[in-house]
Parts: sequence; structure tokens; C-alpha cells
Amino acid sequence: MADGDLRDQITQIEADLEQLVEKLERCRKAMLVSKVGTGVGVIWILAYFVGAVGFVPAAMVGATAAVIGGVVVYGSNSSTSKEVSAAMKDGERLRAELIEKIDPRIVSRSNQLIF
Repeated sequence: MADGDLRDQITQIEADLEQLVEKLERCRKAMLVSKVGTGVGVIWILAYFVGAVGFVPAAMVGATAAVIGGVVVYGSNSSTSKEVSAAMKDGERLRAELIEKIDPRIVSRSNQLIF
């Protein structure tokens, strides 16, 4: 395989890894929002049970929906996050293997490293 082909493959893998990093970040943000939503819903329900707030049907439905929705969104994004992390590890492993095939040499010239 020519070095140019390997370099193109490495470039493509790096682009894919960047997309995976962005996807992982979106998952983390969604997981954070879902935790907040679940927490708010639980606090509202607990506030009702301890008598801090009166029964407001719409608020109770919203709190229940926030708890259920938060759990579902968290679980979904947690699974996706694990899959993306595994794909990133595979991509990084493949990139390292391709870089080894190129056999880069470090050349020193008057205190400068040249690849």
C-alpha cells in the first residue's frame, strides 16, 4: 500500500474521530439535561408529599413526565455514549496501526525535529 493511501485513510479516520467526539459531547449534554429534569420532577413530587406545595394537576403531570422522560433520555444517551466510546477506541487503534505501517522516522537537524 502506498504511503499516500495510508495517509488518506488516517485523515479519514481522524475526521471520523472528530465527529464521534462531537457526538459524545452531545450525549453528555443530553445526559446532564436529563439529570436536571429528573431532579426537578422528583423535587416537585417530594414537595407535594411533604405538603410544601398544593396539588396542581398540570404540575404533577409535568413533574411525572419530567422524571420518566429524564430517565429515558439518560438511559438512551448513556447507551449511545458507550457505543461511541467503543467506536472511538477502535478508530484510535486502527489509526495507530496505520501510522505504524507508514514507519515515520524522526530526523534531527540543528535542534529541530523533522518528520
